[in-house]
Amino acid sequence: MKYITRTVWILSIVSFFTDTASEMLYPIMPIYLKTVGFSVLLIGILEGLAEATAGLSKGYFGKLSDNSGKRAPFVQLGYALSSLSKPMMVIFVFPLWIFFARTLDRFGKGIRTGARDAILSDEATPETKGKVFGFHRTMDTFGAVMGPSLALVYLYFYPEDYKTLFYVAFIPGLLAVLASLFIKDKHNTIIKEKKKTSLLSFLKYWKESPESYRKLVIGLLAFTLFNSSDVFLLLKAKQSGLSDTMVIGAYIFYNLIYALFSFPLGSIADKIGLKKMYIAGLTVFALVYFGIGFSTNTYFIIAMFFLYGLYSAATEGISKAWISNISDKKDTATAIGTYAAFQSICTMLASSLAGLIWYQFGAEVIFVVTGVATSLVIIYFLSSFSKVKISNS
Repeated sequence: MKYITRTVWILSIVSFFTDTASEMLYPIMPIYLKTVGFSVLLIGILEGLAEATAGLSKGYFGKLSDNSGKRAPFVQLGYALSSLSKPMMVIFVFPLWIFFARTLDRFGKGIRTGARDAILSDEATPETKGKVFGFHRTMDTFGAVMGPSLALVYLYFYPEDYKTLFYVAFIPGLLAVLASLFIKDKHNTIIKEKKKTSLLSFLKYWKESPESYRKLVIGLLAFTLFNSSDVFLLLKAKQSGLSDTMVIGAYIFYNLIYALFSFPLGSIADKIGLKKMYIAGLTVFALVYFGIGFSTNTYFIIAMFFLYGLYSAATEGISKAWISNISDKKDTATAIGTYAAFQSICTMLASSLAGLIWYQFGAEVIFVVTGVATSLVIIYFLSSFSKVKISNS
């Protein structure tokens, strides 16, 4: 564990508390939104808009972090805004206010993501990227286990008291903000560029980036374009007959598998190659969507959540590690932020489209379409990188 430095530990603890707060609310978010008058279509638009806001801000603030030579302030401000947004969701229940509060949460994520991932990249070598990003993802996801677990216990004693949970979630969010204050910049490791950073200046990186980066990002975005919000998985589980408690339990189970396997799969990826691990994850994802699309059996749905945890463990941290390995160190935040910006726009389209298709044709159609599209993306990765050498791919 010598490659897990003090800084990696701090960032991981911060992410743990933040995810405890966020994931305490995530599984009950669609249920809560329905109680205040949101339709499935409006939920899809809300999630898509929130993710698009996060993505555009990831690109801008990633570039700003690289240009300013600073990381810590972006991390600290980003976590602070996300923490503040939690109680705001229930102060008022007007749709525009909820849109604002949810967007503020994602805006905070956009501010911190590029800088945080750049710090993680700087704390690793190309041979340990999978381990470092995997460890951070493990701690982050253990928060996603703790959060829903606390929500489940609370709702057991206070059924349908969703609003109080939003206030409770502010506590771990505040702990995350306090922990982030221990993060310090290593000024001698970042090359400063005194340039004016416009809102879309990160887009220039696309033209300047290595060919391998563009090929990788095109594949990642093609997948994202059909990978809608996890909210739809939860709604499908609910539609299949699972109670509110079982839906939250399934989500906890998924995150537990995600957390337990992120670090070991990251370690394996360092040995067999990041590309192979990522493709394996996409294969599992396709199986999950085909499975859920054709089945309503409760036990089968739970099994699919297990596989979904394996997919997440094999792809989330791996994709960022892969990007950081093919990017110049001084452009790490920009490279990850640029990808994240395009990714969130695709997520907005995917979630909005998924909500529309569900509304018009039913849940089964969107799950089958997603499975087919993912299969095509797997073929792209196998063919596009078969003759292209990428660092640790």
